[in-house]
Amino acid sequence: MTSLSPEHDGHHGHHGHHGHQHHDNAGGFDEPDMAELLDLDAEVLHAHLTDVTAWLATSAESAGDIPVRRLLDLGSGTGTGTLALLQRFPDAEAVAVDASAPLLHRLRDKAQAQGVAERVRTVQADLDEAWPDFGDVDLVWTSAALHHMADPDSALREVFAALRPGGLLAVVEMEGFPRFLPDDLGIGEPGLEARLHELTSHEHAERVPHLGADWGPRLTAAGFTVESERRFAVDLLPPLPAATGRYAQAMLRRLRDALADRLGADDRSVLDTLLDSDGPDSVTRRGDLTVRTERPAWLVRRPTV
Repeated sequence: MTSLSPEHDGHHGHHGHHGHQHHDNAGGFDEPDMAELLDLDAEVLHAHLTDVTAWLATSAESAGDIPVRRLLDLGSGTGTGTLALLQRFPDAEAVAVDASAPLLHRLRDKAQAQGVAERVRTVQADLDEAWPDFGDVDLVWTSAALHHMADPDSALREVFAALRPGGLLAVVEMEGFPRFLPDDLGIGEPGLEARLHELTSHEHAERVPHLGADWGPRLTAAGFTVESERRFAVDLLPPLPAATGRYAQAMLRRLRDALADRLGADDRSVLDTLLDSDGPDSVTRRGDLTVRTERPAWLVRRPTV
């Protein structure tokens, strides 16, 4: 199974893939590249993650749940979700699951650096295969991972079985890659980035058919009760953190590699100019970048009866 949020979106693509349970590996990223992309995504979209985990924690508290003592992060990657949730739920321990051993190693290093290593257990597992026994958990988190699974409906049934009655599942998904460039950049209409996204949508329809799915009915079919559904809009404007240029570069390189055979000469030329780190027109030097994307989220509960 392949290993967001940024096919992410940055995030996944492995499921089916065999790496991180998060991002689409269409661009041929190796695991060090994937780890860097995931960490850049976390750095640039830090406020988004803060908003999502605050919504989750507030919803759990307002529902009068018993404290979250044990949480499960499916498709954990380098641990962005795991570590953010441990901050929100200070009495909890986490089980972080991913198909990639290097990404889990990076997660453990980050947990050690943040002083929470004793609260994290990592499990290497391909969730398109037989699931390990995780024991009863109070909260399951999956970010940009479900759409990579070969049979997400089966995975949701496994999650249902792992949750204690009354436990919560938070699903955060994505609908495509973020956008970074001015709409009119490139030769012709629509702009370069719009053309890239149009080509990518055709690729995703074939390779990642569950991307952009309405997960509400599928969550209900798996036995969950939908507590809340939200769309988190990301619309970051200049000035932006320095990491934004590197994040945009990594994402655009991924698109360039994935679509190389389908791009026209003009678009390849413009992309190559943007991706040239040493060039004066590199995307890492631009002051007009933005970050625009939307991530739908569902918070659901396993009924107590």
